[in-house]
Amino acid sequence: MQATKQQQILGYFIEEAKEHLDTIEQGLVNLKATMADSEQLNELFRAAHSVKGGAAMLGFNSIQRVSHHLEDCFKQLKEHPVEIDQHLENLFLKGFDTLKDLVEELQSPYGLRAEDAEQAVQTAEPLFAELQNYLNKRMKGAGTPTAAQPSVKTGAELAALLNGALKKMLELFKQGDTPTNRQQLAAFCGRLVQIHPSPEWRRLVQTAQRAIAQSRTPYQTLAPLIIKELKQAGDLLIAGRISEINSSKALQQIAAPLSPTPQPTALTAAPSPVAKITIPAEPRAAARALLDAFNKEQLIELAEFIMKAIQ
Repeated sequence: MQATKQQQILGYFIEEAKEHLDTIEQGLVNLKATMADSEQLNELFRAAHSVKGGAAMLGFNSIQRVSHHLEDCFKQLKEHPVEIDQHLENLFLKGFDTLKDLVEELQSPYGLRAEDAEQAVQTAEPLFAELQNYLNKRMKGAGTPTAAQPSVKTGAELAALLNGALKKMLELFKQGDTPTNRQQLAAFCGRLVQIHPSPEWRRLVQTAQRAIAQSRTPYQTLAPLIIKELKQAGDLLIAGRISEINSSKALQQIAAPLSPTPQPTALTAAPSPVAKITIPAEPRAAARALLDAFNKEQLIELAEFIMKAIQ
C-alpha cells in the first residue's frame, strides 16, 4: 500500500513538473519576447521554483540543483533586465534540456538512477557557470564573445542540428496528436528559427510553426509535409542556396488562419460542412484543444451553452 501511494505521489510530481517544463520551454524559445512581458518572466521563475520545491520534497537532489540554477538565473533577469542575444538563449536552452532530461528519466523503466543523475549534474555545472558569468557580463554592458557566438554556423553544424531536431519532431508526430505534443513541436520550430539569420529560412520555419498550431489539420496530413519541407529547406541552407528556400502553397494554406465568417446565433446553426476536432477526455487537454480550435467569441458562446446544459 505504501509503495502504491509513493508511486501516485511520483506520478503527481511528474505531471506537474512537465507542465512547468512546458511553461519554461515556451518562454525560452523566444526569450526576447518573454523579457518584454514581466508576467511571463515571472511565470518562468515560478515554474523553476515549483520544480525545485517538489524535487526537494521527494529527494531528487539532481533535479532540485538544476532547477535551482535556472531559478537563480530567472531571478537575475527579473531584477536586472539585460539585452537578450542568441548566445544567451542557447545557454538557457542547454540548461533547460538538462532539467527536462532528468524529469523524463523518472518515467523510464529503471527510473532516475543516482549515478546517471549525478553525472548529468556534473556535466551541467560548467554550463550554468558559463550562463551565470555571461549574465554578469551582459549586466555590465560587456560585448558578446565572437568565438562563442559565430554569426553563421558551418555546414556540418547545421546538418547536425537539423537532423537532431527533425528526428525528435518525427518521434513526437509518432506519439499521436495531443496539445502537449503540438506545443513541443512548435518549440522545436522556435529553436530551428535561431540556427540561421536568413529571412528565407526564418519565414519557412515560422510558417511550419503556424501550421503546427492549426489543430484542424490532422497529423496524417501535417507530419509528412512538415518533415519534408524542413528537410528540403535545410538541404538548401547547407548548400548555400538560400534564395531558393520557400514554403509550398500546401504548407501556407495549412498555416493560414480560417477566413472570418459570419458567426451563427447558435452553435447548432453553424454552416455545413462543420469542421471536426478531437476533444481529449482529460479536462486540461480538452481545454487546450478548445482554445486552439475556437476564437474568443466562439469560446464565450460555447461556455454559455455548456452552462445551460448542466443547469
